[in-house]
Amino acid sequence: VQLQASGGGLVQAGDSLRLSCAASGSGRTFSRRAVGWFRQALGKEREFVAAITWSGSSTYYADSVKGRFTISRDNAKNTMSLQMDSLKPEDTAVYYCAVAGGGSYFSVYGYDYWGQGTDVTVSS
Repeated sequence: VQLQASGGGLVQAGDSLRLSCAASGSGRTFSRRAVGWFRQALGKEREFVAAITWSGSSTYYADSVKGRFTISRDNAKNTMSLQMDSLKPEDTAVYYCAVAGGGSYFSVYGYDYWGQGTDVTVSS
């Protein structure tokens, strides 16, 4: 599975951004697995942001983004999205989309496939 993330950019605090991630190569793998978003700020480890089960019936969020970010997916189109509202400077990071491999949704080790990342910068 190849993942292509897009939608990052430079915004001001309080603005919104919508990240998208398109999967190619194995639509069956994408549609039958949970997917998630992670982020990595400069000098920090990659951290969990949000995840959604294969059916979309359950979603999970880091406490730091709960109530501001919304993860979604469209299995028919092999895409996933992250709607980010009320952005804060501390949300500045490179955001990665990933396809789960069977481990914990909250750990980088729970994911088999990763996109290349899209840069989000939030100015104060």
